[in-house]
Amino acid sequence: MNTLERKTVVITGGFGSLGLATARVLAERGARIALIGKDARHDPLPAPLAEPFIVTGADLSDAQAAQAAFDAIAQQLGGVQALVNVAGAFRWETIADGSVDTWNLMFDVNVKTALNASKAALGFMREGGGRIVNVGALAALKAGAGMGAYAASKAALLRLTEALAEELKDRAITVNAILPSIIDTAQNRADMPSADFSRWVQPEELGAVIAFLLSDDARSITGAAIPVAGAGLSTLNRPALYSAANDLAHVRFINRLLSTTA
Repeated sequence: MNTLERKTVVITGGFGSLGLATARVLAERGARIALIGKDARHDPLPAPLAEPFIVTGADLSDAQAAQAAFDAIAQQLGGVQALVNVAGAFRWETIADGSVDTWNLMFDVNVKTALNASKAALGFMREGGGRIVNVGALAALKAGAGMGAYAASKAALLRLTEALAEELKDRAITVNAILPSIIDTAQNRADMPSADFSRWVQPEELGAVIAFLLSDDARSITGAAIPVAGAGLSTLNRPALYSAANDLAHVRFINRLLSTTA
């Protein structure tokens, strides 16, 4: 098990299914957890997350709001050693029938939140040990019909990951991304009751990959984009999945499949 003892880890999108599962995994490895969420209210947190530091009502697409959130976390917990950017959103619409506003929204939520959170966190990270992990999506590698804005924003998140990794090499701060496929959540099971759930990726499995990337064992890994698709979705059959998005039922399926938001 990769220990994270005495490391303060900030998780954006912290109150969704993946954010909470990741927080549990990291807490079990000894990390001190801070959760950031845009909603002002959230459900009760399960053990072992009885007492994380919580920042609610934070719009991380706004640079000043992001800085204020990290200032509060650093003041309360004494610094920031790692950041996990989970916050994100999804929209399905074709380019011909869609709106430029959707593209702005996708870049605001999927790129600017990670950009602003990373910039704010870097002011508190020491050289030689800081970690940033961005949660992308397999759609960043191959877009399909109706996926333009979402896929472009996730591809931009990968470019952000790569550029920041290069810029921070001299400080020995690593920056990596994971690219999940279907995540086994209660909502996904409700949306796809006939699916083979055993082939889906567990949120805790994604949390374990993130925990490794945050650990000292991963000090030599930076600028990587790591697919975490389990047994259910390979990079070879993604085009068939994208082409299936031709009615509202399939749109909802793709939404739950590729979105990392809860």
